[in-house]
Order: sequence, then C-alpha cells, then structure tokens
Amino acid sequence: MLIRRETRSDIDATRAVTSAAFAKSDTTSDTLSSSSPPPPIEATLLDELRTSDGWLPALSFVATGDRGEVIGHVVCTRGHVGSDLALGLGLGPLSVHPAHQGRGVGLALVHAVLGAADAFGESLVALLGSPAYYGRFGFRPAVDYGITPPDPAWGEYFQVRTLTAYQPTIKGLFRYAEPFDRV
Repeated sequence: MLIRRETRSDIDATRAVTSAAFAKSDTTSDTLSSSSPPPPIEATLLDELRTSDGWLPALSFVATGDRGEVIGHVVCTRGHVGSDLALGLGLGPLSVHPAHQGRGVGLALVHAVLGAADAFGESLVALLGSPAYYGRFGFRPAVDYGITPPDPAWGEYFQVRTLTAYQPTIKGLFRYAEPFDRV
C-alpha cells in the first residue's frame, strides 16, 4: 500500500471507493427494480467539497493497492472556529473500499492527513465519528477544548485533534466547509 496525494486522474476512482465504502445494503428493496439506488450522501458530499472554497487539494490523500488501484481516500477541508473564524480543518469523508477494510488502510490514511495538516501549520482537525475508532489518533470530545459542534446532538461523536500550532484560545462553534450544510 502507498499513501499519496490525490491527483485529478484519481477522482473517479475515489468517488467509486467512497460510494462502495458507504453503500447501504437494503434487503427489503425490490430486486426486480431497474432503478439504481442514489449514491451515498458521502459521495455527493465529496463531489460538492471539490468545488467549494473549503477544498484543500494538498490534504486529499489516496491509498493505492499493489497494482496502483485506489483502495482508500481521506480529505480535510477548511473549517472555522468561533466568532473570530479561527482556522481549523474538518476531516471527512474517510473511505476504504470494503474489500480492504480491517487491514490498516484507514489508519494509514488518517496518520498521513494528520501529519500533513500539522506540517502545514494547521491548528486542529475536527470530525464527526466513532470515539472508539478516532480516539487512537488523539481525537477527544470537542467540548473538552471549548469547541461546540454544528449540531448539539452530536455530543461525544464530534471530536477534535489538536496539532502543534493549536492555541487554547481557539474556542466556539465549529463550522465545516459550506457543502456540509447543504448535503
């Protein structure tokens, strides 16, 4: 496996991996139906993020397999914290093709994007996800830092990982890149 920055030629493969990773199996649907299910919201979100002001190409990474095929993807986009709009990052979506899940691909992708974000002088990364999974990367409930989620119901699932440039004065409401509000 190789982790590298995403290139324009990876976009279709990245979308396919994201769609596969978040596909819902619906055993109650009519198997004779000719209509295909809509793409998962995460794939639509990724498409929307690519065309937004929040897109940061240097923080979009793919994992490739032995034959160079894309097997995973992670992205951080520009976010803001508080009324003074301090800079932060929103992580997600994180996608690993189902055939490669449980093999450390997601782990490698998250480590790569966190390392890059720190090297670029970013202060923090926020996400909505499993505390059990993301805790291993140093994510903690955002409220521990005085950062509130866009939706209060998210509770402990809205987490923050501080980076070297973090200042404890960064507090307030976290705002993801605009497509998160629409999609």
